[in-house]
Amino acid sequence: MVEPESRFSEVKIPLDEPVHGLSEVSGVLGVPRWWPTGARVSVVIAHDSNSNMDNPLVEYLQRELTERRNLTLRFNFPFAEAKKKRPDNDAVLRRAFRAAISSLAADPTAVPAHLFVGGLGLAALVAAELSGMRVRVDGLFLLGFPLHPQKKPDQVSAELLYRVVAPMLFVQGTRDRYCDIDALRRTLSKVGAPTSLFSEEDADHRFGVLKKSHRTPEEVQQSVLNLIDRWIQKVLGT
Repeated sequence: MVEPESRFSEVKIPLDEPVHGLSEVSGVLGVPRWWPTGARVSVVIAHDSNSNMDNPLVEYLQRELTERRNLTLRFNFPFAEAKKKRPDNDAVLRRAFRAAISSLAADPTAVPAHLFVGGLGLAALVAAELSGMRVRVDGLFLLGFPLHPQKKPDQVSAELLYRVVAPMLFVQGTRDRYCDIDALRRTLSKVGAPTSLFSEEDADHRFGVLKKSHRTPEEVQQSVLNLIDRWIQKVLGT
């Protein structure tokens, strides 16, 4: 059955193993109008270590990407679902992201043909790790990628990026203390996969901007959205 208009539904994503006493985490599925006709593109997006799936940028990107004819899913990592302050370990985060991706295939009549995954900060890191472990994706969008410890661009940790084969989009704030733009450019010059890098002027790690920048949060959100949307179209060759 095709959808005449976009709709958003709260969903539960089963976990392979219980975490914090949880057997599932919450998500929001965005089904675009006329799905599953057309290109059948899906986008899974997750949050950073200090927020949850209702992060304003995550919520905005999901809503607008759905309106642009993409099947979308945003979800909570287990630590966010359990309202824990400390993020889960890498293995738990990867399993949760895998579970979210797998949930898109729950309806065999509407399985996506293309998959893009990514998110903010911590989620960008987890998405890159999954892709490097042979999880098949068409592309990764990495927002505020944590390349090095705070204010320590000489301590770059980028080994996982060298294992990625899918195209990657990096969007970084010029005030991001966890990712020096020049250090990232040098790193990407050694990466084998296709990469694109765009900077958001005056934005920090969370894509917040100062009042003196004369940019509103809404303008930054729209800019990030347009970058992701154009990049997806480019990767798909449309």
